[in-house]
Amino acid sequence: MSESDTSDPVEVSELIGRGARGHRTRILLWLAALTLIGLLALTWALGPGTQDQVARFKTQAVSRGDLAVRVTATGTLEPVNQVDVGTEVSGTIESVLVDYNDRVHKGDVLARLDTAQLEARYRQSQAALTLSHARVKDAEATLTETGNKLRRTKDLVAKRLSSPEELDAADASAARAEAALAVARAQVDQAQAEVDANRHVLDKAVIHSPIDGIVLKRQVEPGQTVAASLQTPVLFTIAENLAQMELHVDVDEADVGQVAEGQGAEFTVDAYPDRRFPARIVQVRFAPKTVEGVVTYETLLSVDNAKLLLRPGMTATAEILVAELNDVLLVPNAALRFSPPKESGGPGAGHSRSGGGGLVGMLLPRRPPTEKHEGETTKGGRQRVWVLRDGRPEAIEIRTGTTDGILTQVIEGPLEPGMEVLVDTLSPGH
Repeated sequence: MSESDTSDPVEVSELIGRGARGHRTRILLWLAALTLIGLLALTWALGPGTQDQVARFKTQAVSRGDLAVRVTATGTLEPVNQVDVGTEVSGTIESVLVDYNDRVHKGDVLARLDTAQLEARYRQSQAALTLSHARVKDAEATLTETGNKLRRTKDLVAKRLSSPEELDAADASAARAEAALAVARAQVDQAQAEVDANRHVLDKAVIHSPIDGIVLKRQVEPGQTVAASLQTPVLFTIAENLAQMELHVDVDEADVGQVAEGQGAEFTVDAYPDRRFPARIVQVRFAPKTVEGVVTYETLLSVDNAKLLLRPGMTATAEILVAELNDVLLVPNAALRFSPPKESGGPGAGHSRSGGGGLVGMLLPRRPPTEKHEGETTKGGRQRVWVLRDGRPEAIEIRTGTTDGILTQVIEGPLEPGMEVLVDTLSPGH
């Protein structure tokens, strides 16, 4: 084989290798071109198109109207006067003459105890009193006898017909008779006291109503034994007048400074969820009540219950009217809490999109800027709200007053009725 023949396969191989490398190079170039086109498209999409978008906001109008401020508190309904009726006498209940919800008058008999033993004790004391009176008469007769004997002895001694010893004996007998009479009279007083005590116990065996009212509780049955030795057992609970009731509510310490006697209120109960009942504060007590670290103050409200719809023990939720303003400028509380994002306006707006590294800066995450909450109260008790000027948020400082939690009174500031204030930022697509 010649020399030229041996070199042909090498040249062919080199040509084939160079062709393969060229093909790969062209593929890489196409991939690079496609990547560049994609990056340019992404740059165009994220660049001017996004930066030209204007942030959208939700607004509410400033209005003029009335503002009512209320304090909410919960509590229970109770009768104005409620009496627990018990017994001072131990014994067995013979009869019960009233039941739940019965109307009673002062002096009406509610129940009676078995009085057999009490009556026997009373008769015994009366007999002792009669005996004491008899002893008094006996002592009086003895005193009269010894007195007469003493006078006669004195006459005899004066005539020297009797000895001085007999005079002394007669004098001592008269003194003893006088002392015996005093003892007998004291025994009469003692026996009379015993009779009175037994009469009182006998009277207490009949239980009377101390007031006019309605029986709320009856806690005794005929045949039941009651013992009043340690403490008086409660047999009945009577409410004097359910047409007038009291609502006892616990007012939080943060609100008690706004609550005062004479303020009006409305309350609801679960039995009538769609009905509101009027009430008026009659007392705000100074004594605190602390439950699980929460300090409250008991407040009493007078309630008219002429229709007897309300019942003792019902849980009520009261709204106390603590302030009422008419024809004042009002701004939504949401506007006082609102703070626009920096990208939407204000100093430095737009820097996060247009500057800081171009495409790489947009693709790589960065630390978000620190924003100040513009809705917070500023120095001097003034607050800030935002309005749109030329499509960008602009801050307006105002001085606020009373609030009901939804609307706030504007005391001072360039706001006017009908002006739209920003309350929220709308997400894209809304």
